Parts: sequence; structure tokens; C-alpha cells
Amino acid sequence: MTDAHLHAGNPVQTDGADLADASALVILLHGRGSDAANIIQLADVLTPETNVTTYRIAWVAPQATLNTWYPFPFTRPLSENEPALSSALRRIDELVDEGLAAGISPERIALGGFSQGACLSLEYAARGTRSLGFVFGFSGGLIGPPDEERAPLPDLQGLTVFAGCGDADPMIPFEIVERSAARFEAAGAHVTLERYAGVGHTIVENEILAVRQQLNRFL
Repeated sequence: MTDAHLHAGNPVQTDGADLADASALVILLHGRGSDAANIIQLADVLTPETNVTTYRIAWVAPQATLNTWYPFPFTRPLSENEPALSSALRRIDELVDEGLAAGISPERIALGGFSQGACLSLEYAARGTRSLGFVFGFSGGLIGPPDEERAPLPDLQGLTVFAGCGDADPMIPFEIVERSAARFEAAGAHVTLERYAGVGHTIVENEILAVRQQLNRFL
């Protein structure tokens, strides 16, 4: 990673339990042009409904500099999105480490987002710098040219992955989401892939329900 940490020191939106009192941590990543204040609202609809107080989830949403995690489309060569991409991955490392330092076990740390935030979430999990329990992507795939040869992912047994996308999404080709899911499955992760017919670049209610159910099992 480069030393240029472009996303360092930016605000973090929070919801739910304080990290020191939490039994689980969920990190939410916003999309390009959006912000942390927007994506943190997903906490309200993703929190499992059963005995909510028992879960003690700390929800955190970091803010990207200029509302963008990396400058170019996720299918461009990785080098074109540096140093912003490495800084974004490093920022996630910092948040995961804060959760671990607070006593939250890796299997109770989840990461997810929408669009650019979904791509970044999946890419982070695929690199395996920190163990996670669950990663989810609303309209996202692994970062880099889709046809470029990529080293096999590390052993990701124990990781649960949810990837959902509309097949009419003009920003995220479903074929890339499908290929990304297959890479996770080959690495031993438990993968759920959902294709939404005729849906464009948005989050649909079925995705919310699916991830909420996954969070219920994950916790």
C-alpha cells in the first residue's frame, strides 16, 4: 500500500451500540457521490427485528474524501485508482482494528455497502488482510479489469458473502457480480448471489430482507 492516506481523519457516522459495549460491528460504505450520513440509514432497516437490544450492534460508516473512495470506474486497472484505493482499504483496516481492540471477535464483524462501497467491501474481503464474518455488496463486484488474470483468493472458509444486483444495472454488469461471487465460492466462502430481473442501479427490498436474515444468522 502507498503511504498517501487520502481518507484519513474523515468523519465517521455511527448508530446503534457504542463500540465499547457492542457484541458485533457492521461497517457500511457509501457509494460515489453519496456520503456516510446517507448509508448509515441502512442500520434502521438491516437491524434484525428479533430482540434488537440483545444484538448490541455498533454500526459505523466512514466518509470518503470528496465523497469518492477511488476516482475511476471499478473495472479500470488497479493502478489508475491509486493511491485512493489503497487508502480506502487502509481505512477499513483501521475500523476493523478498532472493533477487534474493543473485544469484538472477527466472526462478528461485517462489512458492506452500495455501488462503489459494495465494490470496495468485496475487494477488501477478497484480499483477506483481516478476518471477517460477513460481507455484503448491493450492486458491486471485485475491483479491476474483469478479464484480467487475478491470483486466487486466499482461504476464505468461514466467511459469508451476499452479492445482489439488478440485471439492468447500467453501472454494474451482472456478469461481473456473478464472476466475483464465483471467485469467493472457489475460495471456500459461503456465497449467496441474487439477480433481480429488470432492476437498475438501486437497492431493492428483497436485498434488504436477505441481508437482514443473513445478519440474524451471522449474529
